[in-house]
Amino acid sequence: MRSPSNTWIIKGRLIKASPRTGMKITIISDTHGGQEALGDLSGDVLIHCGDVETLFQRNPGAIAAMDDWFGRQRFAHILCVGGNHDRAIERGLKSGRAPFRNATFLHDTETVIDGVKFYGTSWIPVLAGHAFFADSDALALAWSRIPDDVDVLITHTPPAEVLDRSSRDETLGCPLLADRLAALQPKLHCFGHVHASRGCRVVGKTTYVNATSVNSSLQMAYPPFEFDLTKTRLKRRRLGWRRLFGG
Repeated sequence: MRSPSNTWIIKGRLIKASPRTGMKITIISDTHGGQEALGDLSGDVLIHCGDVETLFQRNPGAIAAMDDWFGRQRFAHILCVGGNHDRAIERGLKSGRAPFRNATFLHDTETVIDGVKFYGTSWIPVLAGHAFFADSDALALAWSRIPDDVDVLITHTPPAEVLDRSSRDETLGCPLLADRLAALQPKLHCFGHVHASRGCRVVGKTTYVNATSVNSSLQMAYPPFEFDLTKTRLKRRRLGWRRLFGG
């Protein structure tokens, strides 16, 4: 939470805020258990767009490890949605258990931070049998619930034809979500899911970010995206990152 005199209270410590104006948003996705490779991050809001777990590797400690990592990051707010690999998270939600102590899990829910409305939803199309799968009727209903005045939309799936091409050049995004976004036009829509299409694209009034942290071989390969958000604009931070994790 924000404290007086331009400081942030994080885990009982006072940390001086930077003199810049606006909100620093850091975005990651599809860490698949490899979050330690990202090191220590800092900012105002950290967003994880889903796929904490790895579907084909049973790891009962994956959620706890992610939560521990969240707890070591220097952010006032940490937001997360689920992805198609996150079966344990899905099971926990069905039992009424929140997955994290150190992050806010958003699933068909919103939160407002310093006047900025964030909305998170975890549903994915096509992949029946995976976590958070929904058919077309359920997806249309879920997308209709996104508030008209959302500023930052967080999903796992991309919209169709936006940063959604697989390594086989197949489009894997959701057409129904694309239709809804044409009407919403949020400042920022962040997602992951399609590892071969990491990147950033501006379409109309919306900046789209596929923030996957892994490549198509599920190897940690990419640093986070960072943006400064003000009431009037969204500016990407270009930090001159060297390539991480080798390669």
